[in-house]
Amino acid sequence: MPKATGPVYQVAFRRRLSGVTDYKKRLALVKAGIPRMVVRKSGRGVLVQFVEFAPEGDRTLASFASRLLSEKHGWPAKANAPTAYLAGFACAKAAKGKGVTDFVLDVGMNAASKGAVIYAALQGAIDAGLKTNYPQKMIDDDSITGKKIAEYAKARNGSGKQFSAYGADVSKLPELFAQVKAKLQSS
Repeated sequence: MPKATGPVYQVAFRRRLSGVTDYKKRLALVKAGIPRMVVRKSGRGVLVQFVEFAPEGDRTLASFASRLLSEKHGWPAKANAPTAYLAGFACAKAAKGKGVTDFVLDVGMNAASKGAVIYAALQGAIDAGLKTNYPQKMIDDDSITGKKIAEYAKARNGSGKQFSAYGADVSKLPELFAQVKAKLQSS
């Protein structure tokens, strides 16, 4: 099929063409006038940022990468719900210290389905004391605390390549989660 050409053809923005930015959704979030909680999940971890719009470019108020959990608190940081919750909790505490009281969630191009890792980060920010416009809980507590991961590992006898990267006993993940959360609350 030939490419469209001519005086009427308008090329879409580069970031829209590459599937990175949904400008219609971004405009709606920016019009809210409050900071955005940007949650991005990669294959190796979760990044949570509180970002404020500015005409010259967005300003990052607070940022937390999940790898910092393993460096500072000994948490096996993966791209899962407990890690996202702890990253959202830690970032929200930092943002609260900079005057953020409420926010709107920016999921970007990620699928926003109930139980997604993105909502674990949202729940972490809510539990840290920030307010948002999500009225219902989008993820259950067993997913957040790592209980489901521990049960699955127990069913598989903790064997398998997928658990070797944790570096800790996966069946004790809920206890480790409680310890790390307590450290984050006290700091």
